[in-house]
Amino acid sequence: MKFTVSGNAELETIILLHGGGLADWSLQKQVDFLAKIYYVVTPIIDGHGEDGETTFKSIEDSANQLIHYIDTYCNGRVFAICGLSLGAQIVIEVLSRRKGITQHAVIESGLAIPIQTLTKFSMLTQKMTYHWIQQKWFAKMQAKTLHISDDLFDKYFEDSQKISKQSLLNITYSNGNFHLHKRVQETEANVLIIVGSKEIKLMKDSAHLLKETIPDSTLYIAEGMNHGELSLVHTKQYLALVEAFFQGKDITTAL
Repeated sequence: MKFTVSGNAELETIILLHGGGLADWSLQKQVDFLAKIYYVVTPIIDGHGEDGETTFKSIEDSANQLIHYIDTYCNGRVFAICGLSLGAQIVIEVLSRRKGITQHAVIESGLAIPIQTLTKFSMLTQKMTYHWIQQKWFAKMQAKTLHISDDLFDKYFEDSQKISKQSLLNITYSNGNFHLHKRVQETEANVLIIVGSKEIKLMKDSAHLLKETIPDSTLYIAEGMNHGELSLVHTKQYLALVEAFFQGKDITTAL
């Protein structure tokens, strides 16, 4: 896991974790805004982007690496940790391992219910179609699913060439077998859970499970939006929501 930083190191630290198949470049709009008021750390998850040469092992391993970074460079605690999809699962795992590691946490489209049967099928499909990643037509289909804007497609396509088959299989397995540890209910963080109203039922069920498990957490349903669409496409709305949440405002009326 590589780490890029932006802003003044004297300010409070906020960590942004990208989704699977993306990298830190997908967070640039968020970084441009947040770096004016925070010290922003954007980890590049193993197997992705500039860290494509490192094989992704598991969500648990990624959580360990992030905790080590926070212990080493942030005195064991940060202002906020925010994650999308795979990044959100890493946030959940971090919260379950260290209850006082962050003041705030944002979990967007984080799967928290295992889907082992579907995962086995997905892994078989990944093995059979891995070579398609090298094809631009397939990358364009994937980019549309991931809400990658046209101006970022070339970067997405370039990075998609770097992910190894083993990393892809490990990501698929770890994502689909991830389950919510009950110890996450001990977290001291102020937690915001985001899910799109157009996401699959399992993702919405995961959001409600997180809400039920994490005491005093807040659930925000992004009306009319699909997986990751709020932060990736409607970034200004996402940032307004997050800032209102950090400030303790009623997010149902703050936007």
